[in-house]
Amino acid sequence: MSITAERKQELIKKFAIKEGDTGSPEVQVAILTERINNLTDHFKTNKKDNHSRRGLLTMVATRRKLLDYARSKSEERYTKLITELGIRR
Repeated sequence: MSITAERKQELIKKFAIKEGDTGSPEVQVAILTERINNLTDHFKTNKKDNHSRRGLLTMVATRRKLLDYARSKSEERYTKLITELGIRR
């Protein structure tokens, strides 16, 4: 369910704006998207895991807020991010 350290470093390297960037909205959204996708797969086999489902909803809400922030700062960065991650909207 969780994301491996190697995968997290790959995402940071791919979406970082500059060297050592781990806090930009792009990196945070990429990591959240990876965790959301992992949890979505988890729910295909564990339909009654409502405790994790609540965490999933929290992550989705946090990602939505970060995407709204990225959109308010730069529409171009926002569209690039959602196309690379395959997020709708």
